[in-house]
Amino acid sequence: MTKKGHVLLVEDDRALVELLTYHLEREEFEVETTPDGEEALMMVRERVPDLVLLDWMVEGISGIEVCRRLRRLPEAANVPIIMLTARGEETDRIRGLETGADDYVTKPFSPRELLARVNAVLRRVRPALAGEQLAYADIEMDIVGHKVKRGGEPVPLGPTEFRLLKHFLEHPGRVFSRERLLDSVWGHDSDIELRTVDVHIRRLRKAINEGGRADIIRTVRSAGYALDSEGAA
Repeated sequence: MTKKGHVLLVEDDRALVELLTYHLEREEFEVETTPDGEEALMMVRERVPDLVLLDWMVEGISGIEVCRRLRRLPEAANVPIIMLTARGEETDRIRGLETGADDYVTKPFSPRELLARVNAVLRRVRPALAGEQLAYADIEMDIVGHKVKRGGEPVPLGPTEFRLLKHFLEHPGRVFSRERLLDSVWGHDSDIELRTVDVHIRRLRKAINEGGRADIIRTVRSAGYALDSEGAA
């Protein structure tokens, strides 16, 4: 896994794709690309990215329609989207933002400018990028010190449970399937069985819910798990 996250670049200008991929990967992002709007939607359903860079004019359906459909997908509703476009008129910018884009970058732009926008958007939705502390509800994680507290009280966790909680804290509210958790926490080449995820979820629950605290990990039937304080009971 990369340090900064997974970016889906939807762009049909090959030269721009190569340029942006180079700069994003140099900044330790994992990059997937497609020139096609329909394929982009399929890719998001298969693996939800941490951020989408979306050109307005792409093959297949338009970028603005891709943005609209992504916002209707439960698993992608909160994924940051930055629109890339040569359409710089105010009405176009407003239309892109109203459709659900988080930011809007007008061509031509420098890779440095785009990287600054990407990092700024990700810092808002993933606190891990802003420093070495993560927090959600009454849970605090010191990444460097490998310490976790809930309600100010220390929570002892094993290495796998720590990585699992860290992943949830980086994406609060998002539902992850067992397959996605296996890939993100254990790694692409892991031959761990899916039921192992359930075992470690139970261990994590037991540790962070010690003392009768509300269960902050929500089980979503036929979908997976999410860190969700609103679902705590």
